[in-house]
Amino acid sequence: MTDNAQPGRVGYREIADDLRRQIDSGELPPGSKVPGENDIISRYGVANLTARHALDVLKSEGLIIAKRGSGTFVREFKPIRRVSPDRLRSSTSWGSGRPIWATDVGTRPRTENVSVAVEAAPASIAEVLELDENATVVVRRRTYVVDDKPVQVATSYYPESLVAGSAITEVNTGDGGAYARLRDLGHEPVKFREELRVRTPREAERKALDLTPDMPIVLITRTAYTASDQPVEISEMVLDSAAYILEYKFTSED
Repeated sequence: MTDNAQPGRVGYREIADDLRRQIDSGELPPGSKVPGENDIISRYGVANLTARHALDVLKSEGLIIAKRGSGTFVREFKPIRRVSPDRLRSSTSWGSGRPIWATDVGTRPRTENVSVAVEAAPASIAEVLELDENATVVVRRRTYVVDDKPVQVATSYYPESLVAGSAITEVNTGDGGAYARLRDLGHEPVKFREELRVRTPREAERKALDLTPDMPIVLITRTAYTASDQPVEISEMVLDSAAYILEYKFTSED
């Protein structure tokens, strides 16, 4: 620990600044253990709540991560590079039987908490999918985990009338995932629209991604369309903002 701070005369932001300086300088390298609350209390002469707030600031910035039963460590930042539109290209992704995720992390992450249900379509979903009133949708929910850390929760919606009886209604959708199954049904997705928004997490999202309340998430809403502009899927993805780099490739040509 540094001796720059004056015990009893600092607030949680100054403590966070001091620890951040040590992380940025390499004094606390990736993977190293960060001083815990008791260490901070002793070093800076502050109350327990102040020490906790200081650590929370660094957690919200994605600089440190708590490991249950072990302590808090400097995050070994191995960003997931999410490249669009490469990840949705049929010839190199789902169309060749590979998961979309393979274009992001090279190997498929662990998928947890997969659930599939038939539900009444929320009004906003029904509008985009161009469904009649009282229509139902197949809803797929799951959590993606990389290096034992949840990094994304996703919810996808499909018109039930379109996918009933297919593997999209099952936990395991098979090689290529849901897009390959839509192609099998004659509704291949070939056009996509993504909308991005950054906000603080809702409580369920915070718990699912193990975030502090003020750590932002990236919400990506993707709509998939057939060649005839029929919407066949809406996917809402909540990303741990500290775990991702979002890269977009495009040209100036029509």
